[in-house]
Amino acid sequence: MPLQIYKRGRVYWAKGWIEYNGRPIAGPYRRSTKASTEEGARDWINHETERQIRRYVVGDEPSKTFSDAIMLYNASPKAAKQLIPIVEAIGDLSLGAISGALLKSLGPKLKPKASTDTWWREIVTPASAVINNAHELEGTPLIRVKPYDKFERIAQDKRRGKLSRVERTPADKEWIEAFCDAADPYNAALVRFMFETAARIDQAVSLEPDDLRSNENKVRVKAQKGHLESWITVSPQMMDELLALPPKRPKNRKTGKLMKARVFGYGSSTGYNTRWKTICKRAGIPYLSAHPAGRHGFFTELVVRQGVDPVTAAKAGRWSDPNLPMRIYAHAETDEADIRARFRTNHVQNDAVQTPNSKKSQKE
Repeated sequence: MPLQIYKRGRVYWAKGWIEYNGRPIAGPYRRSTKASTEEGARDWINHETERQIRRYVVGDEPSKTFSDAIMLYNASPKAAKQLIPIVEAIGDLSLGAISGALLKSLGPKLKPKASTDTWWREIVTPASAVINNAHELEGTPLIRVKPYDKFERIAQDKRRGKLSRVERTPADKEWIEAFCDAADPYNAALVRFMFETAARIDQAVSLEPDDLRSNENKVRVKAQKGHLESWITVSPQMMDELLALPPKRPKNRKTGKLMKARVFGYGSSTGYNTRWKTICKRAGIPYLSAHPAGRHGFFTELVVRQGVDPVTAAKAGRWSDPNLPMRIYAHAETDEADIRARFRTNHVQNDAVQTPNSKKSQKE
């Protein structure tokens, strides 16, 4: 029976055989096309039929290498930069010869002083994306990689003499006020904006005058980390503070050309660092980077200090899963000594239990 499609749940599946000149050459199939529309399913069947007929007529084609897969992948500038040393290391290997263990072993070779989290983010993830993209397009082998476990992370931390996943110190209202007292209006508004909205630093510094709707107290933040562009509501005081800042045109450090006017005047997500260190030193407070000052401070302030339920706080901060900020962004603030002292505290009894002897003494 030639390939036919049927729907199971939300996805279309293919079943049957692929035929050539009236003879079955591949199958039987009972496979998901991963398409949610009938048109997409038929496209999959057409592509698979062409591939199998070509294979039947001319035989197996030479295995695609990682370098071949790179040519099929539409990489962002950041991903392309990460992929350069990976291609140099495994570019000539066929995709079928690349295992998860092999990708994980590239970490110590390419970035010996980095943490396992960095290895995963900058080596395993982009390499896996290239391989699985080729699987989607050409039917080459799929790859799944088991994450580094805690023992691998601890061992690498010992080798490099530095802890990874160090708990961040979130900002609180006192830190924010001390920072703002010592800061210029632009940086004061920047830190307040991130603390109030949980915006990431790149979203904040990218704000342009057209991203402000003063009559609605709304600010447009660009898409990032899998979230679409959105309009978020700010307090009237925050909007007044933003509107009071004359927009600045920062200079592109690479080209030297002036960029479009921006609300906070920064041209990149790292340009604030030096200035913030000076402000913190002047204010006599510990230096916090943008992430703990903004996103970590936002969630800890709402959930830990003000008792807002995590689901509401996560929605306000644009987290799709409240478990993520509870695991990473909520920082306990109770002193450990205070916790231990609770076990030594004498509980006050409101009504003492009376024994027969005590009742007798009361009568006497």
